Formats: sequence, C-alpha cells, structure tokens
Amino acid sequence: MRIPPSIRPGAVVAVVAPSSPFDREELMRGLAWLRTRYLLRLSSSILARDGYLAGDDARRAAEMSRAMTDPEVGAIVCARGGYGAMRMLDALPWDAFVAHPKWLVGFSDITALHVVANARGVATLHAPNVSGLGRTISPAERLAFIESLEGYAPNEWSALGVLRGGRARGPVIGGNLALVAAMAAAGRFDVPNGAIVVLEDVTERPYRIDRMLTALLLGGTLARAGAIVFGSFTLCEPGADGVTVEHVLRDRTATLDVPVVTGAPFGHGAPNFAFRLGATATLEEGTLRFDS
Repeated sequence: MRIPPSIRPGAVVAVVAPSSPFDREELMRGLAWLRTRYLLRLSSSILARDGYLAGDDARRAAEMSRAMTDPEVGAIVCARGGYGAMRMLDALPWDAFVAHPKWLVGFSDITALHVVANARGVATLHAPNVSGLGRTISPAERLAFIESLEGYAPNEWSALGVLRGGRARGPVIGGNLALVAAMAAAGRFDVPNGAIVVLEDVTERPYRIDRMLTALLLGGTLARAGAIVFGSFTLCEPGADGVTVEHVLRDRTATLDVPVVTGAPFGHGAPNFAFRLGATATLEEGTLRFDS
C-alpha cells in the first residue's frame, strides 16, 4: 500500500464536496479551524445544490478531479458525506491520482472514494469531514486528525468489546457499512486476504444492518477477512421487536472464525478518531494497534 507524503503546516489543502449539501455555518467553522494550519483551496461552486447532491455529477466530478491532479495540493478534505460519491467514481482520474497520491480525507459516503483508492493501492484517511470539524469535537480528535496528516504517530485503541477473541494482523479497510455493502454489490469492494475490516453506520434499524451484513456474508465478501472491527452505530435504535444492534452484530458474525470486536472510536458518534485505511494493524483481544 502506497502511503501519500505527509503534509506540513502551511501545506495546500483542497476542500471538495463530492456528495451531499451541508450546513453552511458548519462548513465555515470547519474551514476556519483548518485555516489556522493550512492554506485552503476551494471553489465557490462548492455551495451548489442539486436536490440531495452538492451540485450535479459533472460539477462534483470536475471539482474532485482538479483536486486529485493539482500538484500543489497535499491533501483533499471532503466537506460532508451523505450520498453521491458513487455516482461519479468512473469519471475521476484515478490513474493520475495513483501516480502522484495525496491524502484523501473523510468518512461516511466518502467510503466509496476510500474503497477505490485502497483497491488501487493508495492509503487514505478515515476522519471527520470539514462540516464535522465545525462541530464540537474534542481536542484529542483534532490532534489525531493533524497527526495522521503530518506524520502519523502510532495509534492504539484499547478496551474494545470482544465478541470473539483471537489475534489478527493485516491491512485495515472498510468504512461505512451501507457504502461497503453498496460497493460490494457493484463488484467494487475487494477484501485482501487477512484484512481487518472496519465498519460503522448511522440511522439504520437493526434489521437493515442485519440485511447488509447478511448480504456481505452471502456474497463471500467477508470470507477472506482476518478480523472485524465495529465502530459506532449511531441512532440505530431497536424497532418494536426490541432487537438491538449489538445482538445483530454478534449474531451475523458468529459463523466467521475470526476475531470480532465492537466499540471502536470511529463513526458518526463521538469520538470519531482519524485513522489510516490501508495501514497495517494488529488486533489482539480488545486492543487494535496501528503500525507507524
């Protein structure tokens, strides 16, 4: 996996909106924080609206393409997730991006971009979007964001909930469960042998999480996984049947003879710590250690 060059204070960071529209005030607050450390490059067209998209596909693809091929840009930070990144995947200059990789930063719907970049051998950064940086997040989360872009201190998540014990070591891939399931359905999500698959989601009933995990199991997508790490499942409350997300996660991974843990500090809840997709990590019981 190719690791893009680390950036430094004063580096040029492109801000793009490849998915849904966003709250303008949250964006401005996130931009204000980023400006204290980096030079920002963005277009006024980022404020475009086209229903549930941040402008039409052509606008979003052109904006993303410029950022991917601009030699002065050291990182691309997405404004928000939502929906829309999948619609323009094949219009993006992936060959040029792989030849000169830079950090691609975001989460949620940005999982679609992460999956393609990782499949092409480029590591990316699962981290808060710009609008998320404009909300109340902890100093530790902001520090993890900066460290991951500027040098990557070794990271360790401990005290995770253990559904199945054991040890695994491999590249970390995945992201938002709904996007992983959609990309797998499109034949675009490939699990390297022994990979540690990370998954999270938001506003999905437990039966829908069951459906997505079951589809990944039936399709053989998780057959080569070395471990499963679940992050937060925010606002995924039980229905009238009372079945919880925790029950679904345990039940749907019971047939996988690999370590499974829950409660990792990433996703739509708090905290949402930055980490590198494509990095190698070791999972042992309730601790996940990322290589430096």
